Amino acid sequence: MDWLQENVEAAGGTVQALFLMLGGAIPFIESYGASFVGVVAGIHPVMAVLFAVIGNIISMTVLVLCAEQVRRLFTRNRDERKEPSKRQQRFVKMFEKYGVAGVSLLGQAVLPSQITSSMMAGAGVAKGKIIFWQCISIVLWGVLFAGLATAGVSVITGIS
Repeated sequence: MDWLQENVEAAGGTVQALFLMLGGAIPFIESYGASFVGVVAGIHPVMAVLFAVIGNIISMTVLVLCAEQVRRLFTRNRDERKEPSKRQQRFVKMFEKYGVAGVSLLGQAVLPSQITSSMMAGAGVAKGKIIFWQCISIVLWGVLFAGLATAGVSVITGIS
């Protein structure tokens, strides 16, 4: 662990920030994984969360905007009275049960924010609501995992 922390420190703040943002932008790593790794690697928790969250929010927002455009393209001349598929019906039931906030906050336990937000945008949910709730979720998950990493590092260094 000392080797990792020494090399991360030697990389400098700009490189650290770029790697955290890149990690935050990658599905399944996201703000929580990048924040956790950043803290373990010796980056201050506030900085680790900040840059991991920025990367995650940028990638999620780009995908929401793209999914909205794709949906608009494919539904332009479509008959909206058509019966939805079984999978679409199941998604609508979950969405009606939990709403944008619930899917955004709890969805990251199952799927990356980029996927859940794109699914909601593809289903026609307003992009503003998606982005708002996903940003809250991304920050909360990042802070939670940075806190867990900070507690874990404190325990490990206390034992050594």
